[in-house]
Amino acid sequence: MLNAEFRTILVFNHPTIQPSNLSTVQLFTFIFAPSTTPTIRTIPTIRTIPTIKTIPTMKTVKTPKKLTNILCIGAGYVGGPTMAMIAKKCPDRKVTVVDINAERIAAWQSDALPFYEPGLKEVVAETLGRNLFFSTDIPAAIAEADVVFVAVNTPTKTFGQGAGRAADLQYWEKTAHEIRECATHDLIVVEKSTLPVRTATAMKRVLESGGAHRFEVLSNPEFLAEGTAIADLEKPDRVLVGSDETPTGAAAREAVVDIYAEWVPRDRILTTNVWSSELSKLAANAFLAQRISSVNALTELCERTGADVDEVARAIGRDSRIGPKFLRAGVGFGGSCFKKDILNLVYLCEQRGLTEAAAYWNSVVEMNEHQETRFVAEMVHAMFNTVAGKRIAILGYAFKADTSDTRETPAKVVADLLAEERAQLVVCDPYALPNARKELARHGDLVSFEEDPYTAVEGADAVAVLTDWRQFPELDWARIFARMRKPAFVFDGRNCLDRRELFELGFHVRAIGKAPLSHFA
Repeated sequence: MLNAEFRTILVFNHPTIQPSNLSTVQLFTFIFAPSTTPTIRTIPTIRTIPTIKTIPTMKTVKTPKKLTNILCIGAGYVGGPTMAMIAKKCPDRKVTVVDINAERIAAWQSDALPFYEPGLKEVVAETLGRNLFFSTDIPAAIAEADVVFVAVNTPTKTFGQGAGRAADLQYWEKTAHEIRECATHDLIVVEKSTLPVRTATAMKRVLESGGAHRFEVLSNPEFLAEGTAIADLEKPDRVLVGSDETPTGAAAREAVVDIYAEWVPRDRILTTNVWSSELSKLAANAFLAQRISSVNALTELCERTGADVDEVARAIGRDSRIGPKFLRAGVGFGGSCFKKDILNLVYLCEQRGLTEAAAYWNSVVEMNEHQETRFVAEMVHAMFNTVAGKRIAILGYAFKADTSDTRETPAKVVADLLAEERAQLVVCDPYALPNARKELARHGDLVSFEEDPYTAVEGADAVAVLTDWRQFPELDWARIFARMRKPAFVFDGRNCLDRRELFELGFHVRAIGKAPLSHFA
């Protein structure tokens, strides 16, 4: 039998044993020897098949193969650009953006968009009316949607528990209730707003509270930088999608991933659990702000020792472990996210008894506030300890270049403090003057506004550059010097000017983190 083959097979076509009357399975071994007739040996029954009980059908989210009707609630800085890019890259998907603000929706449908962002106007023009739509009819849009992105405002609370730190979630909760009430079928809901960790659980509880439908809640935070938002959307460093680690959660997550995969390489799309995704957004902004506060913390030391903060930043940025980004010293960071998200992180740590961690992250904000007030103190000191009645031209009011956004802009803090010192201010900015007029209105005649920088500096005692618009270094500074009262001061809050050249023109120059240049003995 050395050359025999042994095979074991399952027999269901036995002449006397048919599947219809099988309660057991019999195994037969066919022993094949060369040139012999197979011998069949019956092996005793080894197992009885158990009776299969019917499992009740579980209600699950019916994830469409393809999410063709995309809805975003919130037509602001996140919702508008993100949905415009999705509409551009996914022409076979309908994208609708809704908002309760009828004026804002009308602006999206016009040539005068609600805010300035390089490249945004062109993307909207390409897609508007084709597969990108804006509306105030929120219930109808929810009823039609396959997936709902929630991009409503979540500002820092100004009242009650957590005031000044915690996120104000009232608009988010109202949106969750509206989705539940207007949904006509099971839905995928995607958190696009920046939210505290574990908000998805609360949202799911609201959504499924007494409703007839089921919802999968995902986290898909934005990582856009204003001024480069369109480029960031076109070629993102990463796209992050978090979901529950369940079959239905994973299916919903994959459906959202498929939207981005139409133009983003798969290796740049990260998937996590929903909690990691929520925390990653807060952590990313905290780390970026931390780098700015870290380099700003060196500026006073540089000014008093003769070191140049730009040279120091360039030296440490060459270390591959550190890198050069977000190491540019200045009057401070602004924008809607950094301060809000750090304070949210501080609050989350405090609520869990993590005192040291809370204090660490809070120091990032404290350093930023110190830099803003220090800048004004240096101005007052340099101008003979008084600015009362002196005309100061503020060049730049937006919190950064290439945006009209003025939320948390250091320029407002500087303007407020100078107005309190009774300085006469002239604010000049290519895109942010409408917001500046509203935000500085309380100062009355102490503040005026001018689009032309050469008119703004007429008769001024000082110029403070607070936004690094590319056109400011390109101005004719000799012409500016000729129009100003003497002595003429320049305070460069963004280190974007050639201070040596300004000094040679006759200016007294102070820049962040650099030794002052003065013509006084």
